[in-house]
Amino acid sequence: MPHPLLNITKIDTLPEAYLASIGDIFTTFSQQDSGNVSYGVNVGGERFFVKTAGAPDNPLPYLNHPQRVELLRNAIELFHSCDHPALVPLRHVIEGSPQGPVLIYDWVDGELLGVPREERGLPTSSYQRFRSLPAGEIVAALNVLFDLHRHLAAKGWIACDLYDGCLLYNFPTRQLRIIDLDTYHCGPFTNTMGEMFGSSRFMAPEEHILGAPIDERTTVFTLGRMVSEFLSDGTLQREAFLGSDMQFAIMTRGCQEKREERFGTVAEMCDKWFTLRR
Repeated sequence: MPHPLLNITKIDTLPEAYLASIGDIFTTFSQQDSGNVSYGVNVGGERFFVKTAGAPDNPLPYLNHPQRVELLRNAIELFHSCDHPALVPLRHVIEGSPQGPVLIYDWVDGELLGVPREERGLPTSSYQRFRSLPAGEIVAALNVLFDLHRHLAAKGWIACDLYDGCLLYNFPTRQLRIIDLDTYHCGPFTNTMGEMFGSSRFMAPEEHILGAPIDERTTVFTLGRMVSEFLSDGTLQREAFLGSDMQFAIMTRGCQEKREERFGTVAEMCDKWFTLRR
């Protein structure tokens, strides 16, 4: 018997109405800066995360509907180009709907490590609970982040808008997943926005400069900032750093303001990082 979500190619109603007709929508993510609208839905006892470009007539997002559709298609391309366990499985795409492609992922349990600024200092927040884990467990999660980006870089992908809100962590199982990579770019490019999408805590200087080159050195900077954020206090001070001297050296080189002083590639940075496990 055909699955009502995984074996169809077209729906004539709005995605939300269709999902409600075949299952139970247990959560909705509609207050997104991107304009995307996503759903958690239970169909026949199986849970899925369903992502759409949202309503075409929504005037609030920075990107218009065709641009949001383009980014969803970019996410599809990225997923099919890189098979990695840190990516949430994309099970199916419904190409025909009134709101454009409907992306159907497995539902993965976890908590986003990115929280609103006013909650970041709360000991009960997922952000602080993760930072309070033993250093070895934080390093294990960072290993997953590094390994995924080594694979993505090998396929030509440059990280864009990577921040702690892309990190989904399951505290009981200690498993990290990386989500919302829709704006990643295949191949180096030029900053045509001036102020690019992202969190300033993780963005390289060139992501704020119109006409600047964006390439693997940019990804290197963001990965270095991830280490600083979670193995330290967000600074590059040795006394605040919980890792080894070698990890500290990798972090500080990755976070250099001058591009030429960083690692030249993600692979070079990862090779240094993973030699620590040998």
